[in-house]
Amino acid sequence: MAVITIYHNPSCSKSRGALEILCERGVEVEVHEYLERPPKRADLEYALARLPDTPAELVRKDKRFKELGLDANDYVSADSVIDLLIEHPELMQRPIVIRGDRAIIARPSEKVAELIEDRL
Repeated sequence: MAVITIYHNPSCSKSRGALEILCERGVEVEVHEYLERPPKRADLEYALARLPDTPAELVRKDKRFKELGLDANDYVSADSVIDLLIEHPELMQRPIVIRGDRAIIARPSEKVAELIEDRL
């Protein structure tokens, strides 16, 4: 099985839950704590190209988004989303889990099973 990469925020319950599920199933996981080491443009391009979701889904439209005075309509293209997440990695939806040519936003955490089912 290919190594699974997780863009992880240890303070997020969904992110902790996804990582726990992967570890419980004995999956080899490469953990990227994206708030400690923000992803580079190429990393975000790679993830976006593999997500079935629209680029806008990668952005958290939470309290911090509102505090920054941002408008969701300005962050729908891949380039605008990547630019935003490079400047404000805390706005990245989490966890992002990547395996090979597939990626998911693991919300709820149990969605990680979609990436590992064929291993079981």
